[in-house]
Amino acid sequence: MQSRLSPHTTAPEEIKALQALSMQVKKDLAPTIVHLVLTRVSQINGCAYCLHMHTLEARADGEREDRLYLLNAWRESALFTPKERAALGWAEALTRVAETQAPDEDYHEARRHFSEEELVKLTLLIGMINTWNRIAIGFRVVHPEDRAPAAAEAA
Repeated sequence: MQSRLSPHTTAPEEIKALQALSMQVKKDLAPTIVHLVLTRVSQINGCAYCLHMHTLEARADGEREDRLYLLNAWRESALFTPKERAALGWAEALTRVAETQAPDEDYHEARRHFSEEELVKLTLLIGMINTWNRIAIGFRVVHPEDRAPAAAEAA
């Protein structure tokens, strides 16, 4: 895959603003929740760049490999806590909002586990990763592991 353009060099101020907001909304959420949501939304959207980055970050923070492998089937796995399940359900509902219209049951389950402020931050996190996925997919941002083989083929 070949990159279309570099959003970081084309619109650096806007990308910095997105990065700052992304960092801000993560601050008060549990790292495990953040990693699972970022990875799951990136799975739904099919963003190789974000999946590469967020699974590496999750493992570096101590996330278990088996949970990452089963994240795509979290509803069928007992490896996820009720709070993680609520976050993942809300993330899926909002990522697929055109289909789901953010069902009341997903909202109420999320509210059982998150304060109002936490739920707003979780919702912003979900919105931010969807934005990052669209940037990476739209501009064909190449993840680091793909750069080396592409360079070798070009030589």
